[in-house]
Amino acid sequence: MATENDTQHKTHRALELIETLTRLGGSARTSHLADTMNVSEETIRRTVKKLTKEGTVSRVHGGVFLVGAQGAPSMHQRIGENRDEKRSIANFASTLIPDNSSIFLDVGSTSIFVAEALRAKKKLTIVTNSISVAQTLMDHNNNRGFLAGGELHSDLGGTFGSHARKFISKFSADFALLSAVAVDIKKGFLVNAQGEADLAEVFVENAHKSIMIADHSKINRLAPMVLCEPTDIDTFITDQQPNSEMSDAMKKWGIKILLAPVKKKKHK
Repeated sequence: MATENDTQHKTHRALELIETLTRLGGSARTSHLADTMNVSEETIRRTVKKLTKEGTVSRVHGGVFLVGAQGAPSMHQRIGENRDEKRSIANFASTLIPDNSSIFLDVGSTSIFVAEALRAKKKLTIVTNSISVAQTLMDHNNNRGFLAGGELHSDLGGTFGSHARKFISKFSADFALLSAVAVDIKKGFLVNAQGEADLAEVFVENAHKSIMIADHSKINRLAPMVLCEPTDIDTFITDQQPNSEMSDAMKKWGIKILLAPVKKKKHK
């Protein structure tokens, strides 16, 4: 959130753009911002250029995203978003994982729901950099859990860095279950942090099958880092059919789209 001092030095247009990005989940295409704010794309580009110099936003191909605390919600916040959809996706994903499987799981908020769903399985070998995933699955149904060492990032709830990558590279898994914060028609699956992207490359390189999980709100959004090459992903599990353009892109990348049925729950 902008401080009073920050506000005094930002134009009305800049503040409107920041507020619009916040409403759109922290990222958007330039054309979408122009339509939403009822201004030209050139106006958006000029405003973004100014805000980029201030470090408030950052540009990616065709779009812009908020940086820092404004653009990267905490793990606690992300878990609370679209809980029904994430739980349904996780439950569906777990049906693809047989007992006795070996699995890579990342730090994504949806991965935590996957870990909960996998508690019904037996004799799994789980390799993860997520503290929550490790705690959920360890010492249950004869599972074996391996938590990668490395630098702890509290906002992501996991370990990262060269030590984590080296540790994970020693394993060969049946499945890699990965989660993305954005799915772009040109770049594929995206995340906010370089460390997440670096580990994802190790996950997919050492897995026989790679499954991406993301709810519909992540589709056609932007984030700064490419998680992995989209052609490295075998299956994409979500809760709503992507539009025709995104579906065509997935087909071109060789990705099979699976839809998880969603049952809404009443939250107190």
